[in-house]
Amino acid sequence: MPDFYPQDLHRISDSEAEQLCRELRGSLIETVSQTGGHLASNLGAVELTVALHRVYNTQRDRLVFDVGHQCYCHKMLTGRAALMNTLRTLGGLSGFPKPNESPHDAFIAGHASNSVSVAVGMARARTLLREDYNVLALIGDGALTGGLAYEGLSDAGQSGENLVVILNDNGMSIQKNVGGVAALLARHHLRPTYLSLKTMYRHATDKIPGGKAIYKFNHRIKKAIKGNLLPSSFFEDMGFTYIGPVDGHQVGELTRILRWARSVEGPVLLHVRTVKGKGWQPAEETPDAYHGVAPFDPATGVSRTKSGPNFSAVFGAELVQLAMQQENICAVTAAMQSGTGLDTFAARFPERFFDVGIAEGHAVAMCSGMAKQGLVPVFAVYSSFLQRGYDMLIHDMALQHLHVVLGVDRAGLVGDDGETHQGLFDVAYLSTVPGITVLAPASFSELRAMLRYAVLELDGPVALRYPRGGENGYSGNQCGLPCSVLREGRDLTAICYGTMTGEVLSAAQRLAEEGVQVEVIKLNQLVPLVPELALQSVRKTRRLLVAEEVVAAGSIGTTLSARIEEAGLPLQKLALLNAGNQFVPHGTIPQLRELLGIDCDHIVKVIREAVT
Repeated sequence: MPDFYPQDLHRISDSEAEQLCRELRGSLIETVSQTGGHLASNLGAVELTVALHRVYNTQRDRLVFDVGHQCYCHKMLTGRAALMNTLRTLGGLSGFPKPNESPHDAFIAGHASNSVSVAVGMARARTLLREDYNVLALIGDGALTGGLAYEGLSDAGQSGENLVVILNDNGMSIQKNVGGVAALLARHHLRPTYLSLKTMYRHATDKIPGGKAIYKFNHRIKKAIKGNLLPSSFFEDMGFTYIGPVDGHQVGELTRILRWARSVEGPVLLHVRTVKGKGWQPAEETPDAYHGVAPFDPATGVSRTKSGPNFSAVFGAELVQLAMQQENICAVTAAMQSGTGLDTFAARFPERFFDVGIAEGHAVAMCSGMAKQGLVPVFAVYSSFLQRGYDMLIHDMALQHLHVVLGVDRAGLVGDDGETHQGLFDVAYLSTVPGITVLAPASFSELRAMLRYAVLELDGPVALRYPRGGENGYSGNQCGLPCSVLREGRDLTAICYGTMTGEVLSAAQRLAEEGVQVEVIKLNQLVPLVPELALQSVRKTRRLLVAEEVVAAGSIGTTLSARIEEAGLPLQKLALLNAGNQFVPHGTIPQLRELLGIDCDHIVKVIREAVT
C-alpha cells in the first residue's frame, strides 16, 4: 500500500477511513505472514490507529506506546509502508517504536506498563518549556497488571497536565458494566455537550458563594450512583475525566471522541474496547496463538516454519515430571504461559500454577513469600523481563536465602525482537546477588538434569539461564560439575557456556585440522564461579579466549581475567569475545553473532592470530 503521513489523514472522510482500515488489515496479514511478528494485537488496533492519526500529528504530538505490540499500522501511516517487508530483519524496520527510526516514534517501547509515566514526563516538560503539543499514552489492559502503570496513573491524575491516556481494552474487563442504565450513562458520557456542560458547571460553581461546597456535594452523589454502574469511578477517583467505554472498531465515532478528548482540560482517560485479532478469523478465534508468530500461509494461518524441540518446552516438560514427585513444587509465570513452556503444567496442576500477569517484580516477591512458607516456586521468565524484579531478587529473596528457582528463558541473543528483548544482562545483574547459584545448561539433557539439581538438591536462590530455540551443536551432559574439559589442547584455552559451546567446539575442530590444539572448557556453573580448572589450563596454554553472549561489563570473561591476574599467571594473549557495552539490534541469531564477532568464523580467526 502507498505511504501515508498524518496530514493526509486529516482530510479523509469516514467512509475513506473505513476503506483505509480494510487496506491496512490486508497489508498487515500479508506483511506479517512473510516476516513474522506481532499480528493479533495489531489487527485489533487498526481503527484506533487510523482515528489517532486523523486527529493528531505524531511528528509534533507525542504518542507513547506501551510495549509496542500494536505499532505496525502506526509505522505504515507515517511513511514506512514501503519498508514493511524489512520488518524485524537486520537493518530493517524494528517491530517496536524507535525514535531513531522515525520522528513519529515518540519513545522506545518493548517492555510493558511504562507509557503513562513517560507521557507524564513529556507533559511536564512541555509545561516547563512553554511548548505546544499534545501528549498521549496508549496502554493495553494487560499492561495494567504492572504496578508501574498504577504509579503513572496516580501521578497523572493529580498532575493537572493536559494529556490523554487511551486504554485499549481487548481482553481483561476493568469492571463490569451492568445493564441498560450503565449503557445509557456511558453513551451520555460520550456526548460533546455533556463534556462542555461539565466544564462550564465546574467553572460556574467556582465563582459563586458556596459554589465549591455545592459542587462537591453533587459530585459525591454522582460518584455514589455511577461507581456501582461504570468503570469510570476508578479513574475519576484518580483525577481523570473518564470517557467510555467506546467501541474501538468504529473509526468515525472514535475520531470524533478523540477530538472531544483533545479539547478537555486536564488528564483524560479514554477507555476503548477492541477485539484482538479483529478482521481475520484465525486470529480472532485464537488470539494468543497469533500474538507473536513466525511466517505463515495467509490463506490458512499455518506456519511456514517447522519448529523443532526447544529449551522452553524441555523445561516445562521436566517441571511437570518434578511436580508429579513433589507436591510443594509450583510454577509461576508473568503472562508468558505458552512462551515459557508451562502449558502442560498449567493443565496438569492448575492449583499449583500461577499467572500473575505482567508483573515480574510482584512474581519474584510472591515466590519469596511462597518459599518462606515451605513451597518450592519455579518462576519461568524471559531474561530481559526479569530485569524488572532486580530489587525483589535482592530484598525479598536473597536476603533470607529463600529457595526460589528462576527459569531464565531467552538468555543470550534473542533475535528479531531487538534491543528491548536481548537477554544480555542477566549474568551481570545476577552475579551481584549474594548467595545465588547461576547454572548454564548447553543442551536439553543438561537442562533437565540442572533443573532437578536446582529444585531437589540446592538451597537459596537458583537461576538456570537457557537460550531461545534449540541446541547448537552440543548435546552432552556435564551436570554436577562446576566446569568440565570438553576437548584437551596445548595451544590456547577457550572457555564457553550455553549455546556458545557449539560455536567454540566447531572452531576448535576446524583449527585441529590446521594443527592448532584448543583446550575447550565449558562452564556449567557461572555463579559462584569455580575458576580452578580454567587456571590450571591457562598455566599450560598461556593463552585465553572467553566467548559468551552477554554484555562486556559484568561478563564471566572479565571476572575470570581478574582471577588470573590475582593468581599471578602471565598471559601471552587474552581475547574476551562478547556483545560489548552496547545495545544489540534485531536480526537473526546467526546474523547477530556474526555482527558481534562471536560466531565460529570469527573465533577461528581470533585464535589463529593468538597462536601465531
